[in-house]
Amino acid sequence: MAELILDSLQRRMATMHSLYYQAVDSMTLDQVNHFEREGVLPIAFSLFHYTHMQDTTFMVVSGELPIWNEQWQERVQMAIDDNGKERTVHEMVQQRIGNYEEFKDYQRTVFGRTEGWLALLDPDRLREVLIPRPFPEVVASTYSARCAGPEGITVLDAIECWHYQHGLRHMGEIELARGLAGVGLDAPLGRAGMTS
Repeated sequence: MAELILDSLQRRMATMHSLYYQAVDSMTLDQVNHFEREGVLPIAFSLFHYTHMQDTTFMVVSGELPIWNEQWQERVQMAIDDNGKERTVHEMVQQRIGNYEEFKDYQRTVFGRTEGWLALLDPDRLREVLIPRPFPEVVASTYSARCAGPEGITVLDAIECWHYQHGLRHMGEIELARGLAGVGLDAPLGRAGMTS
């Protein structure tokens, strides 16, 4: 059963990543940085937030250090060098990507590393508890804590919640924001979104 779950997870992660690639390849930097109005986060926020969060939470499941560093910041030129998890909407509405091609490279690097790791993962590791109960305060109010079993957050929970569910949530935001930024307005309704 673990092999079946891992196979499904590998395919779902690759498919979800492909939606991000499709999204960035079908938008301009102006659309990604589009400012709709106060309180509405730009697509740049969702793109960087999710990619950076996958990069940093990957360390918990794999033991590998995050890729993002000062050199990546110099290349990508994020307006705010922070994924925004602990910041307010008021602060993060100012998020912008400076160099779009470099951001795409960072995203491919992060997603490729995750997919490569999943391809080699021993299915038995899915049951391994990463964060046992009782959860620390920083974890206790998270979606993954709600999903966790009686022993705590497992490798499977972490990948499902931190990477897969989190990615789909932000892809939904991106789909909505694409309309606000004027992406796909001329396409037939069934094809205006990322999938039909």
